[in-house]
Amino acid sequence: MRIIGVMSGTSYDAIDAAAADLDLEGDTLVLRPLGLVSEEYEPELRDLLTAALPPAPTGLADVCRLDTLIGRAFAATAVRAGRELCDGRADAIASHGQTVYHWVEHGQVHGTLQLGQPAWIAEATGLPVVADFRPRDIAAGGQGAPLVSLVDLLWLRGRPGTPVALNLGGIANLTAPDGTAFDTGPACALLDAAARGLSGGRLDHDVDGALAARGTVHEPLLRRLLAEPYYALPAPKTTGKELFHFGYLRDALAGFGTLTAEDVIATLTRLTAVSVADAVRSVGATEVIASGGGTRNPTLMTMLGDRLPGVAVRTSDELGLPSAAKEAYAFAVLGFLTLHGLAGTEPASTGARHPSVLGSLTPGRNGLRLPPPAERTPVRLVLK
Repeated sequence: MRIIGVMSGTSYDAIDAAAADLDLEGDTLVLRPLGLVSEEYEPELRDLLTAALPPAPTGLADVCRLDTLIGRAFAATAVRAGRELCDGRADAIASHGQTVYHWVEHGQVHGTLQLGQPAWIAEATGLPVVADFRPRDIAAGGQGAPLVSLVDLLWLRGRPGTPVALNLGGIANLTAPDGTAFDTGPACALLDAAARGLSGGRLDHDVDGALAARGTVHEPLLRRLLAEPYYALPAPKTTGKELFHFGYLRDALAGFGTLTAEDVIATLTRLTAVSVADAVRSVGATEVIASGGGTRNPTLMTMLGDRLPGVAVRTSDELGLPSAAKEAYAFAVLGFLTLHGLAGTEPASTGARHPSVLGSLTPGRNGLRLPPPAERTPVRLVLK
């Protein structure tokens, strides 16, 4: 089955669409990567999204506009992926949408909202769309994140030692072989917020980690940031830009006088490295396999490696799965599982009461024709 996974992460810098051929061979799920296309959000849409995200107040009119405009943007990217990667022969779309809010109180997730109306994708591509992956896990008592953990567990099963999968997006999350999975804290969320806020909007991220490389870590600021209670919460746990945003950073900077942008960003980069490394050590990892936009920041990757002596730190590219496309491929897998009536969650990873078949289905132009239910649940994922 050929599926296009479409998603945009918490950094909302681009929409990624990865196409894959997926087949069940006994208890093995075989993934044949077909490639990735990415489209940046149009500036007007990105500005509207930025203005609507917490802690900004947002009206229902803006939510409606964003749901439509993001849906159209996802649809255009899916159409391009179908044309360029699949020769027009895809079977379905799996759309994660754009997370705009994760409702967390006292460590419990009560709801989540991903925008990007799937009807626009189905109309533009003519294909059935699996979307809204997270709410079912939350309804079952889970955190709704990190959902890619099941894919990581299948992919890394049988690898020697204690490998962990690490995603460095806006928020960092990891998955350990025993199913333990959680958001460790910010990866690029505060870095991006600082780059935008301290440059007056001229920059949207620290390109190649250059600002951090020129700066000096401000130890008192780092200690204040590391005192954040989230880091001490037990797994499973999840967080997002509802907590880690520019206002949070502005409050943390209070009383420190004038710090250069380079020093602030160097400190935030160290914060990510320390919080991630602490999480990696807590699960006894012998190997870290990283993906996500943070892997393109050499300063961050160097700081992380320095904090993990004796632990191999490599990217998923080295194992054949492009780090920039890994999450989009993961949602293609989750879409495949849903279409075959298979659960897409690991309760040990999200804290749910039971595994769940995820998502909602929007029929394509020719209605909804589901494949026969799978007879066996996969226990491993291999790339070919």
